[in-house]
Amino acid sequence: MGESISEATIIAWLKKVGDFVEAEETIVEVATDKVDSDVPSPVSGTITEIRFHKDAVVGVGEVLALIDCDDKVAGKKITIGKTETKSMPAETKKAEVTRAEANWQSNPDAFLSPLIISIAQKENLSIEELQSIPGSGTDGRVQKSDVFHYLKNRKYPVQSKPVAQQPASTYPKPKINFTEGKDHIVEMDRMRKMIADHMVYSKQTSPHVTSYIEVDVTNLVNWRNENKDKFQTKYNEKLTFTPVFVQAVAKAIQDFPMINVSVDEKNIIVHKDINVGMATALPSGNLIVPVVKNANEKDLLALAKDVNHLADASRNNKLKPEEIQGSTFTISNVGTFGSLMGTPIINQPEVAILALGIIKKRPEVITTSKGDEIAIRSMMFLSLSFDHRVVDGFLGGSFLRKVGDYLEQFDTNTTL
Repeated sequence: MGESISEATIIAWLKKVGDFVEAEETIVEVATDKVDSDVPSPVSGTITEIRFHKDAVVGVGEVLALIDCDDKVAGKKITIGKTETKSMPAETKKAEVTRAEANWQSNPDAFLSPLIISIAQKENLSIEELQSIPGSGTDGRVQKSDVFHYLKNRKYPVQSKPVAQQPASTYPKPKINFTEGKDHIVEMDRMRKMIADHMVYSKQTSPHVTSYIEVDVTNLVNWRNENKDKFQTKYNEKLTFTPVFVQAVAKAIQDFPMINVSVDEKNIIVHKDINVGMATALPSGNLIVPVVKNANEKDLLALAKDVNHLADASRNNKLKPEEIQGSTFTISNVGTFGSLMGTPIINQPEVAILALGIIKKRPEVITTSKGDEIAIRSMMFLSLSFDHRVVDGFLGGSFLRKVGDYLEQFDTNTTL
């Protein structure tokens, strides 16, 4: 499921006990933070046992089901994650296959999934207390069962420092008017709930500040119009503005590496890799962020191929878990929806996110060799939301201006 994933939720079983399955046939669907994945059967055989059912949260490496292959090999284990598939002799076919011995060493640096963070927030667990819980998952990662076990036996909550109690609001919850027969209720799906939790967590964690600039991208627009058909013919790839945006961001990050960081308590983690996430709308209306890895090391053609592949995989729900992990900076093209500009919410644990508005033609005053003139130019707004804990106005503004400079000064002699 990916290096940072410690658990997944079972969405649906496509087979039941007693069914025969072919090797590589999809048998169960599972989900992590934002991506759904099909789990194929490692062998051909008959399902003899299913251990976890729909909506169960299962740790990476757990056994999901047993398959009777033949007289020689029985009890093939279907697991979540990268755990190797092992076989058992026929004589142990009926024996219980237990999970690997739990690793009960506390690991303060272990990855905490959004589910674990959500439980901690609801139970008022401090980060120090959460990190002190021994994890039984892979590499000592804390799982849902570990947290509930800890809460059940907790006597003295651990806090590194006194927490000021916020007075309960006396403002009454606004009444929602519901007209029977006219209005109807739509329950949030799993992904929408996760997005909602992630957005609230981000706003509570990072003090957001948003800066804006306007850029003249006339030369870029003209270059793209002149080359998009040639590009399609030569490489069988669409030439959109997105790879150019990704390239400009990657260059600007190299100029201002402290924008490519994460915050860990009192430490700042500076990332060497420049992995640019692209906020992408799914057909369902939900949002997902596929990632262009090592964007600074790729030319425009390679970026275009990555962007087109990720966009197509998003639309068809074919993104792999590793394709939505590891972003260090995110862009959101709000201009796609006709928005002039936006105030994006930071994609945690990053510290900044860039919104790109719609490109519009309008008359502008420009300076030429003949003096000031009015000309039709292609203009767009850029807005950068950043975490004011570690990004001050100078860094945020300088980075944003540098992105704008790279777009305005795009080399129209770029050969494809």
